[in-house]
Amino acid sequence: MSSPFPFTAVVGQDDLRLALLLNAVSPAVGGVLVRGEKGTAKSTAVRALSVLIPEVDVVAGCRFSCAPASPDPACPDGPHEVGPGTKRPARMVELPVGASEDRLVGALDIERALAEGVKAFEPGLLADAHRGILYVDEVNLLHDHLVDLLLDAAAMGASYVEREGVSVRHAARFLLVGTMNPEEGELRPQLLDRFGLTVEVAASREPDQRVEVVRRRLAYDDDPEGFAARWDDEESAVRARIVAARALLPSVLLGDGALRQIAATCAAFEVDGMRADIVMARTATALAAWAGRTEVLAEDVRQAALLALPHRRRRNPFDAPGLDEDKLDETLEEFGEQSGGEDDDPDPDGPGGGGQPPQEDPDDGSGPGEAPAQAESGEGGQPQGGGEQSPVRAAEPFRTKVLSVPGLGEGAAGRRSRARTEHGRTTGSRRPQGALTKLHLAATVQAAAPHQLARGRSGRGLVVRRDDLRQATREGREGNLVLFVVDASGSMAARQRMSAVKGAVLSLLLDAYQRRDKVGLVAFRGSAAEVALPPTSSVDAAAARLESLPTGGRTPLAAGLLRAHDVLRVERLRDAARRPLVVVVTDGRATGGPEPVALAGRAARLFAADSVASVVVDCEAGAVRLGLAGQLAVELGGTAVTLDELRADSIAGLVRDVQGNSRRAA
Repeated sequence: MSSPFPFTAVVGQDDLRLALLLNAVSPAVGGVLVRGEKGTAKSTAVRALSVLIPEVDVVAGCRFSCAPASPDPACPDGPHEVGPGTKRPARMVELPVGASEDRLVGALDIERALAEGVKAFEPGLLADAHRGILYVDEVNLLHDHLVDLLLDAAAMGASYVEREGVSVRHAARFLLVGTMNPEEGELRPQLLDRFGLTVEVAASREPDQRVEVVRRRLAYDDDPEGFAARWDDEESAVRARIVAARALLPSVLLGDGALRQIAATCAAFEVDGMRADIVMARTATALAAWAGRTEVLAEDVRQAALLALPHRRRRNPFDAPGLDEDKLDETLEEFGEQSGGEDDDPDPDGPGGGGQPPQEDPDDGSGPGEAPAQAESGEGGQPQGGGEQSPVRAAEPFRTKVLSVPGLGEGAAGRRSRARTEHGRTTGSRRPQGALTKLHLAATVQAAAPHQLARGRSGRGLVVRRDDLRQATREGREGNLVLFVVDASGSMAARQRMSAVKGAVLSLLLDAYQRRDKVGLVAFRGSAAEVALPPTSSVDAAAARLESLPTGGRTPLAAGLLRAHDVLRVERLRDAARRPLVVVVTDGRATGGPEPVALAGRAARLFAADSVASVVVDCEAGAVRLGLAGQLAVELGGTAVTLDELRADSIAGLVRDVQGNSRRAA
């Protein structure tokens, strides 16, 4: 096995390296989440850290890494006598995104447990990571059921494996390190909060630094052992500094002044709960120990805030994590032991303050000092001039009604539509296909009971064979592909109207984010349709594309539907299990070309023929309504809702499943 890339040879990425080293000094800080674009040494730095962490003392032969001075009394391999133990390197365990539950927490032999009462347990990755590092690459793509297990282990410091009343518990305290590309989707808030620190990484734009990155990487690829040997002195120095900082850590004084600054900073940025205060305190203490000091200074508090608060501050779902450093400095100065400075009267209306934002009209898209753009339109809804209009800002999002795909799917875990899953309520049983994961106890006993006499049962135990075991079938929720087909033509271009439409789509995007869906965006206007955003897990990217979407021109409804149909065809080849939900946002008008209405109808019937679930968001406005969106919904085999009915708090609306073609199938 080749030597890992040396930690000290990583070029730049100062915040990333500091956050990892602080966790090496004080694992109580709670781990690191590394966010950034691909190809920025995220995984390289994390893997290199494991070589620098000091060795750990373990009980010889214990599969659960018990400390010899204080072994876990509930250890499955115990009980252990207090003794000297042995040393081994700290482990870095990688959790694959597609790992099974048994691979993460371990597996219990149900057959032996039922027949013999023996807890035959095979440890999982959580046991391997105890007192080491658990590394999750692409942590934002981790399945929800694995996230739940991680949250439980992180909260309790232990892992529980339970199978129908038979349980095993073992200690699981680890340093959680995750890397992610935000373009592929965000983390659940509960898991995000479990990471002590977060850092944003990006590739350097300095040519000299980029040259040095390439030079070192090529040298490592040519001779890994030789390259690592050239950095031995630097690695040894950092390793010794970590050991010294760990020894100094208990002596570091966190004074009342620093604590007051920490509390004031967390309050100023409106973070939820008290975990942020605790993490900041631990981080500031680790920073002081890393610097060789026994007292926490204001500079330690400031650096701790920059690492511990960006992912915890209260923000809108599509806002990137970040911290207003001017506001941070003002808070630290105000609550520091020595007050005063050049600016004794912070501007409450400045960045991050509580004053009014710069004056502008959110509905008309005009800049400061400009006259509002006209929202006048003719009878057909076409804006005066008929040309392309500049993008308008979306109205405030709202909570939407639940739209789901009918039937029972088998797609990726999520929170939208019903599906057969490994987690959820038990609905029946079947013979296991492969390894047994969820035992259906009643069905297993029922299958074994008729054969007890033939198997020579004489005692109280039930004689169970492999053929008797039954797997529980469960029903939960799946994530879907929500494909938005948005009418951006002139008939939709009146500014206040398009602002409301974008607000509705943004609301549906928020709903998709919460339900772990993939999303795509097709826009049609003028003479053609375009895929504004191919299907992706990044709802942030969809929101950005929606915000910059221009309007104007004719209404090529058929082109938009045909392009959406083509997108679904390609996605079906990539991920056949993920069921689509098509959301068409339009007033139903079709113009341009020969027989545009008839052509749109034929395109819509393609979706009905494929039994694609669909919903039409009717954006028609005015006292006289033509009902074209409702006719389109009939052609699609779906249903139509108005913008008002889409709201969860609307009296006129109903919580509904998208019917798709299911009524015809019935």
